[in-house]
Amino acid sequence: MDLRVLGWDARWRDLFEPFASDQLNPARVVAEHRGAFVVETMAGPRSATLAGRLRHDATTRSELPAVGDFVAIRSGNRAAGDGPAVIVAVLPRRTAFVRRSAGTRSDDQVISANVDVVFVMVGLDRDFNVRRIERYLAGVWDSGSTPVVLLNKSDVCETLERRIDELQHAGLGGVAVHALSALTADGLEAVRLYLREGVTAGVVGSSGVGKSTLLNRLLGRDAQTTGAVRADDDRGRHTTTRRELFVLPGGGIVIDTPGMREFQLSAAGSDEPGIDGVATVFADIEQLAGRCRFADCSHTSEPGCAVRDAIAEGQLDQDRLASYEKLMKELRYEEARSDPSALSERKRVGRIGAKAARRMYRERRR
Repeated sequence: MDLRVLGWDARWRDLFEPFASDQLNPARVVAEHRGAFVVETMAGPRSATLAGRLRHDATTRSELPAVGDFVAIRSGNRAAGDGPAVIVAVLPRRTAFVRRSAGTRSDDQVISANVDVVFVMVGLDRDFNVRRIERYLAGVWDSGSTPVVLLNKSDVCETLERRIDELQHAGLGGVAVHALSALTADGLEAVRLYLREGVTAGVVGSSGVGKSTLLNRLLGRDAQTTGAVRADDDRGRHTTTRRELFVLPGGGIVIDTPGMREFQLSAAGSDEPGIDGVATVFADIEQLAGRCRFADCSHTSEPGCAVRDAIAEGQLDQDRLASYEKLMKELRYEEARSDPSALSERKRVGRIGAKAARRMYRERRR
């Protein structure tokens, strides 16, 4: 396949230049499942494994290839039956949508790489949750991609205008919102406007929101299995079991991902990890906080708090402030987990402070 169809351009050629002299070839990762990869090359799709050195040198899971990555591979000789290609290196990513791995592991998981636009798909049923949308948008903005909210199942929603009003009232950093029905194809043209040759889009959301149905509509064929949602909570099962990249007939690329039961923001990727994404989604609160009398205002009981004044005047919802504070607290915690030395230093300073306080207390009692 012509790699230009997969987004290969002059910038990627420049990044690949150091590997060209080593008889390596460029490819893009189009599927990954439990450590097994499929890459698309100029000679067609190949199964691929990781080079031992690449696996050994990776200090975190996020340094290993993900769907959407451009990589340098050693092809071998497929005709001679030399086995799968070998991924030798991952080219520097332009964008990376990252989440903290579910559970207690302190590790980052790259959901998709080098994505230009991410469709945050939400069901217009009991899946609809403004707080969850804010969380997804913070992750997308921090990845470097552009988020777009898709409100699916408009054909069965009797409160569409109210749902859209809720999102407009929340602000969401000026993100575009489109209502559609993937099942009936109503509103699908708005989605296609974002897709053209070389542009990569990702689709994220809970299980059962219709991601696979949307992909099948865009492809014009049943590439992914779809399933019914449960009647009691409108949630679906994981019908998509692996991340996979698809080239659309009319141009554009879509990366489909399994539904996520849990999406924790990651503290990886920037000088202020994750903070930029949260600040963009909650730009209204950030602006209000800049007007508070005290720079370290906690927005609880301090005098001259512009945030509390906005809540009292009905300009800001208490729930939105709580969501902002929750995400900020989560990111600070993840930052500490990701940097044990920083956490140890904070504990050391904390112990010094506690000792000083006890010493001062004893001196006062004398």
